[in-house]
Order: sequence, then C-alpha cells, then structure tokens
Amino acid sequence: MSLKKFNTVLVSAFVLFILWFGSEFILNPETTAPTFGLADWPSGDGGGFLVIKGIRDVVLALVLGILLVTGHRRALGWVLLVESFAAYGDMATVLAHHGSVAMAFGVHCLTATVMVASGLLMLRETRGAAAAPATPAPQPT
Repeated sequence: MSLKKFNTVLVSAFVLFILWFGSEFILNPETTAPTFGLADWPSGDGGGFLVIKGIRDVVLALVLGILLVTGHRRALGWVLLVESFAAYGDMATVLAHHGSVAMAFGVHCLTATVMVASGLLMLRETRGAAAAPATPAPQPT
C-alpha cells in the first residue's frame, strides 16, 4: 500500500471516529460522558459543556474532512499536528481532575500520538511538493 493510500485511510478513520464521538456527546451526553474518563458528572448546568465538547469534536473532524476531500494534503498534515493538542488537552484535563488514568493515556494520549504520527506521515508524503519551486506566471508581452 502506498504512503498516500495509507494516509488517506488513516485520516478517513480519524474523521469518522471523531465525527461519531462528537455526535455522541451532542446527542447522548449522559451515556457518553463516562467514556471520556472523568470521575464526576458535571453539576448544575455543567452538562452543557459536554455538548460543547461534542461540537468541538465535530468541527475538528469537519476541518480534517474538508482538507482531505479538497486535496490540501500538506495543510492536512499541519492541521493534524495542531489538532493533536486538543486530544493531549483532553488527557491533561482527565488527569488534572483525578479521572481515569487508563482513559487518559489509553484513549486521549494514544489518539493524540497517532494524530501526530499521521500528521508527520502526511508531511513526509507531501515534502516534495513543498520543496518544488513555484512556477512564475507568464508575463504579458
């Protein structure tokens, strides 16, 4: 399997997974919240933050999907690297609030690390395109 095909499959899986997970937080926050790794259910109106987390995830997935579909593969590599900070942030949040260490590392850290690897692979795939000099526009005579 070529690197381009591998990257496409990997990013497509990320897009689908993040869309599904984000949608679950929007549609079923009560049942999805325990899978995030935090020990306590938010008090008061704090449950709304779960929907915000879901919206964030859906937007992150849509950005990846749009870059993939439109063929902006180098930008996709950089965005994967940047978006990995969201998953690392989720890991830090779970750990800071005495949540599940297994979820923090087994889900959030693993997801972020695979996103970093995928971003680096995407940048490797496209490094020749970035090094190619731009062709100057023809000048009118």
